[in-house]
Amino acid sequence: AAAVAPETNDPIEKEYEKLLADDDAAQSEADKWIREANTPGAGGPGNLRATLTARVEQRFAPVRKAYEDFLRRHPKHVRARIAYGSFLNDINEEEEAVVQWEKAKQLDPKDPAIWNNLANHFGHRGPVGKAFQYYEKARELQPEEPLYLQNLATTTYLYRRDAMEFYKITEEQVFDRALDLYGKALKLDP
Repeated sequence: AAAVAPETNDPIEKEYEKLLADDDAAQSEADKWIREANTPGAGGPGNLRATLTARVEQRFAPVRKAYEDFLRRHPKHVRARIAYGSFLNDINEEEEAVVQWEKAKQLDPKDPAIWNNLANHFGHRGPVGKAFQYYEKARELQPEEPLYLQNLATTTYLYRRDAMEFYKITEEQVFDRALDLYGKALKLDP
């Protein structure tokens, strides 16, 4: 999730919107190729599977360059940094994604999407305590966002021992906390 900017005629914002559209188009095309490669009869040398990785990398290269060019010209564009981080994360360049999100956090520490994205990273890669800290910050900044509640609930449930340590609660209280968070998320977005 990323903060949404109001519609504008600002040329920088129009360029940013085009960048997002190009990113979405590349992701959709790559997803289509992956689905096609996974259909029966698509495997084997000399066909879709053999060239899939190269095709996907080649398709994403201009999008990556466009993000880099945009951010070189507009280094303080927070939403572009968040989006570029998500793009990098999607192509399994997680450490580079974290660099972008950290830069975005320095530019706008009040954007909850940044904290959520970083929390997701730490929830998968550790330290898990940092994931709890960052999810809590995202919730503090935007308490009515169901995605942040759900992400925190899932991390709390999956990493019960870490949750016990972070929140200084018992395992039973961890279950109660996770269920409460899921319930709040569900109430906000049935």
